Amino acid sequence: MSTLAHTMMTAARSADSGLAGPGELDRYPYAEAPVTERLGAPSWDGSDPELGRVGRRATGSRGRGLHGQLVQQLGQMIVSGDLGADRPLVPEEIGQRFEVSRTVVRESLRVLEAKGLVSARPNVGTRVRPVSDWNLLDPDIIEWRAFGPQRDNQRRELSELRWTIEPLAARLAAGHGREDVQQRLSDMVEIMGHAMAQGDALTFSRADAEFHSLLIQVAGNRMLEHLSGIVSSALQVSGGPVTGCDRPTDASLAHHARIVDALAAGDGAAAEAAMRQLLIVHPEVERVVPAPREH
Repeated sequence: MSTLAHTMMTAARSADSGLAGPGELDRYPYAEAPVTERLGAPSWDGSDPELGRVGRRATGSRGRGLHGQLVQQLGQMIVSGDLGADRPLVPEEIGQRFEVSRTVVRESLRVLEAKGLVSARPNVGTRVRPVSDWNLLDPDIIEWRAFGPQRDNQRRELSELRWTIEPLAARLAAGHGREDVQQRLSDMVEIMGHAMAQGDALTFSRADAEFHSLLIQVAGNRMLEHLSGIVSSALQVSGGPVTGCDRPTDASLAHHARIVDALAAGDGAAAEAAMRQLLIVHPEVERVVPAPREH
């Protein structure tokens, strides 16, 4: 096993056990464990029962401290539909019920506004915006949708988006014969192989996410590169066997290896074909991603 493979697998196990990793851990982000600070289980007796539901569904926040938790909880409630479109959000009420300062509420609402979830206007106040205004490519919103009532639609949409993006990225990447990138992609395949042999699904998924993110980044298209984080989010929150990437198998590993071989040979068509094979939806999934039409 290479040094990189050993380091990555050690880091994954450390993260899974709650221990600090040897420096590599931060390079493979994943959803944090649920938090139990005071925002985790509010007890409200006020007139708004919808806001009181948050404590039973809250999960870990990407942010830190009270601000990050409040963003997470309000975001989940909006995306789940508990707080519907045009619903007024009164900062004073939120502050009182979550027992947080005005500053925490104000900054949290600004984050949600940047994601398109709420809007604040003079004489109108802060209100929830309709789905059509949301930034559906935001990693947080992807996660909230993936673990909420819209999970099936989110999984299907992410699969369709990946089907559109990644075969093209593989074709374009074949024209960028950088040895360092080739080696890194080969390392990821090696790591996935060792992880699969040891039943280490966490390490496999992290190496898989880096493989796909790196491939998009070296495609030479800045707009595609901007979408690399979306693909990583899709891999982390798919929640079921949607594509060949979603569970470690010999076939999945072989398709990854074929992509690397095609890139090394500068064969864009072969790289694209191998990626399409990798992204084929499993038969047991009802909705599938259609193959492109022949003209």
